Amino acid sequence: MDEQTAQALKAFTTRYCDAWHEKNDSWPLSEELYGVPSPCVISSTGEAVYWQPQPFEGEANVNAVERAFDIVIQPAIHSFYTTQFAGDMHAQFANETLTLLQTWSVDDFRRVQENLIGHLVTQKRLKLSPTLFIATLENELEVISVCNLSGEVCKETLGTRNRSVLAPSLAEFLTQLKPLL
Repeated sequence: MDEQTAQALKAFTTRYCDAWHEKNDSWPLSEELYGVPSPCVISSTGEAVYWQPQPFEGEANVNAVERAFDIVIQPAIHSFYTTQFAGDMHAQFANETLTLLQTWSVDDFRRVQENLIGHLVTQKRLKLSPTLFIATLENELEVISVCNLSGEVCKETLGTRNRSVLAPSLAEFLTQLKPLL
């Protein structure tokens, strides 16, 4: 496990939850995750759930993705997706407004791995170097991802070679994130 990435993710999650507490006097609330089982759920309203991060349960790696492509995935990606269960969190990085993706449960973790595999299949078919997404942007054709060759965090336009480096590492990227509520 990449300990720097795990620590940076936990630190950002704490900043996010603290900002939410300060603004709303509660744990984060999500309408999108209402009715979806998770160890993170504290309570529900009629249409939303309050959640708090929980330790990841299960095998702490994305080996299913590695096996599917017979490649080695950057250690930071293993840590990013297996440090905790949490809801997706809105954030700001420089001029980018994003939604940091998280796994919500063991079932969601399986789904995320399947989506990562699908992303890599498309990249291979288009002869693009492999990236693994970690966040979405308002423009659905763009994502924030980690380059599997360099470990750099990039903004990329899906299905193209358009990529711009945002940070030299996932830990550095997470350290610079600011919570958006």
